[in-house]
Amino acid sequence: MSSTKPLEPTPSVRYEVDVATHVAVVEFVREPTNSLDRQLLVDVLEAYHAVEEAGARAIVLCSAGRVFCSGADPHALSTMAFDDGSPHIYDAAVQLFDRPLPVVAAVQGPAIGAGLGLALSADFRVAATTARFSANFARLGLHQGFGISVTLPEVVGRQAALDLLLSGRRIDGAAALATGLVDELVDPGRLRESAVARASTLAECAPLAVRSIRSTMRGDLAARVRAAVAHEREEQARLQATEDFAEGTAAAIARRTPNFVGR
Repeated sequence: MSSTKPLEPTPSVRYEVDVATHVAVVEFVREPTNSLDRQLLVDVLEAYHAVEEAGARAIVLCSAGRVFCSGADPHALSTMAFDDGSPHIYDAAVQLFDRPLPVVAAVQGPAIGAGLGLALSADFRVAATTARFSANFARLGLHQGFGISVTLPEVVGRQAALDLLLSGRRIDGAAALATGLVDELVDPGRLRESAVARASTLAECAPLAVRSIRSTMRGDLAARVRAAVAHEREEQARLQATEDFAEGTAAAIARRTPNFVGR
């Protein structure tokens, strides 16, 4: 990017605004898997706010390394309390849908579970041919979260979403493009460039009009996500107490096939 304006990044998120094109790049860094927790989402939200204040008109959301986002770390997931009343990862997640600027996600590798939810929080997704996507919650013995109950069918349709959620299967970039999960599929070496180019086409337009049109087209999306998250949290808390959840997370940590018993 030319004429970039570096801001003050957090340890897990770095960001800058191109003052000529009004495009911001927000990159989260938690290699090797870029696993997600509440603090990372808080840092992304703070970055969104900072680039808005710095004059950005569109955002590219990306990550360092080979993995876009592996979702919640299974070690943390196995001990996470879903209903203890403390600040929750989804409290930060729902706020992503309240931000005013259009977002293009650049997905270079796996976007799994909550990582898929993060990619779906963007308006557009540009993926490399090396990208992989999975709503793997059923393979963990868990209900989906991050508002995916709303965002996934909104993007790919109800039947495709039902298939991905009930099977937990992983699809590649070509299949994601065919289902509409991603908007553009490019060679890995062109990913960041292509995502910035797409964001630039948005930033070139009248910013007040872009925000107005985006608001109209999104409608009550943020409210629907917020309502979905409340239900998702209840279901996750209920399923966390099951033997299948313990088996699913143990299998994920051991990288083996789970043996579910329906209890």
